[in-house]
Amino acid sequence: MIPLDQIDLSDDTYSINYLPDLQRLRSSIEEAGLIQPVFLRERSERYQIVSGFRRISVTKELGRSEIESRVVGEKETDEFQLFSLSLQENLTTRGFNAIEKAIGLEKLIHRFQIPPEKVIKTFLPVFSLEPDEKILNTYLSLARMEDEIKRYVLKEEVSRTNIRRIGSLTPDDRMAMLSLISQLKLGENRLREIFTLLEEISRRNQRTLREIVARPEIQAILSQKELTPSQRTEFVKKVLTVLRYPKMEQMEKAFEKRRRDLSLPSNLSIHHPSFFEGRGLRVEFHIETMEEYRSILNSLSNLADKEEFQEMLET
Repeated sequence: MIPLDQIDLSDDTYSINYLPDLQRLRSSIEEAGLIQPVFLRERSERYQIVSGFRRISVTKELGRSEIESRVVGEKETDEFQLFSLSLQENLTTRGFNAIEKAIGLEKLIHRFQIPPEKVIKTFLPVFSLEPDEKILNTYLSLARMEDEIKRYVLKEEVSRTNIRRIGSLTPDDRMAMLSLISQLKLGENRLREIFTLLEEISRRNQRTLREIVARPEIQAILSQKELTPSQRTEFVKKVLTVLRYPKMEQMEKAFEKRRRDLSLPSNLSIHHPSFFEGRGLRVEFHIETMEEYRSILNSLSNLADKEEFQEMLET
């Protein structure tokens, strides 16, 4: 039994915890006590934690003064072996989230100086990752990102593809990007779509992502608190699409003017191909009675004599 005040809680050499959910562990320790002793290393002043950071934290919160521990001498085992033991113990008890995998891989490379080739071959599979250099670099990039970005990645379960794209940005652009996407409702595909628009606008207009996100029309949308995240997403996407395809916006306005000039009944609508790619029009109508059907046929027949309709077909 080791007194908690003799354990160095500030030494995170072996820790890869990130935003741990301690509620279940707290309930377990309260009800059944500590099932698995923590693992400590003797040091000249205070004990160093090898594994059991969460258990020690909860035990201290519960007001207890000591904790059951397995202790190894300071020079009995080297640091890398202890880190490997810590990884294995955590794998058998809880597993790791994406940020914890990133922290673990970063420590293997930079703190313990393990060659990347060995990390790829031996440790990526330990973290349930494919042994691939691209994947290692993705997680090393994630480990270097700001905490706000890490929390977003964890909360939204961002894919490795989008993590790589976020990692390619400057810190300022990353934080600007976060200020935008954190207020929207984005699945993986929509996040990729927004990201692509931002990148293309950035290249086309020679502007940083921070400058694009700071545009008044985007900030005006984000400031409207009455909008739902889904509504903000659609409005922001529309603004970005206009910025990316300014000519298409002109075509859209011209098409809409012609459509209004046709004075179509409310149950009849005409649509152009997506992004005006390809020729032809799509006509949609809704009817509930034969009378409405005859009225629609009459409206469609009259379209042939209208100049605006001919222009829409030729656009």
